[in-house]
Amino acid sequence: MSYSNYDAGTGQRHARDELDLFGRHAIFYARSLASIPHALVHHRTETIRLIAEIGMGSGALAVIGGTVAIVGFLTMAAGGTIAVQGYSSLGNIGIEALTGFFAAFINVRIAAPVISGIGLAATLGAGTTAQLGAMRVAEEIDALEAMAIRPVPYLIGTRIVAGLVTVIPLYSLAVIASFLASRFATVDIYGQSPGVYNHYFDTFLIPTDILWSFAQAILMALAVMLIHTFYGFHATGGPVGVGAAAGHAVRASLVAVVMVTLLTSLAVYGTSGNFHLSG
Repeated sequence: MSYSNYDAGTGQRHARDELDLFGRHAIFYARSLASIPHALVHHRTETIRLIAEIGMGSGALAVIGGTVAIVGFLTMAAGGTIAVQGYSSLGNIGIEALTGFFAAFINVRIAAPVISGIGLAATLGAGTTAQLGAMRVAEEIDALEAMAIRPVPYLIGTRIVAGLVTVIPLYSLAVIASFLASRFATVDIYGQSPGVYNHYFDTFLIPTDILWSFAQAILMALAVMLIHTFYGFHATGGPVGVGAAAGHAVRASLVAVVMVTLLTSLAVYGTSGNFHLSG
């Protein structure tokens, strides 16, 4: 066999493997979404337990508040950074009064959704992959099937519901934290007048942008949960395999978070931007 034929055969096998993996993802996602009604009806107690665990953490993580505290701190830092960079950059051309506009515009449309998605992937998603992967390598999922318990609704459907329920108050806290951090940095650190900041912030904070931001956060949470549950549910190779699955899931979910942001921005703001600055 010549090298050219070998390379062609290898490329074809690689393409078939990638297509097969894509099909496995699609089938698993469809089964997971279809299992949500069954999970809500037959596994309500497990769903409620997972909501509490995801929101406030378990064990030592519960001391700092779990995913809620981590995402809150991340978005607070992002909001403060936006205020610092915005005030300094706008001040170079003498329009630092527009820092309130900068905070209202960037926090809602970019910073809070993206930072929240990254926090979800690093906390909620990675923890879900580790839990399901540990159950898979310990044959606990096989034991559920032996007891006639459908593993997809019990393990996947409940976690998707818990993630979607938790993301609403979690993202609310994230947006508020980013707003407060931006205002604190601008007014209390740089000394801008509260009236000036509030005027531009209230003028350019569009309520529909906040609603679209929440929709974006929900789509991110759904994508993160689907990706991480897939890799955890299909983990192999013992503890090392679970770690590898978590790494693959985090990388894939980070790409998904950015893609959701891009597609949402194109769909909602791609034509007009829903924003006009004049004067």
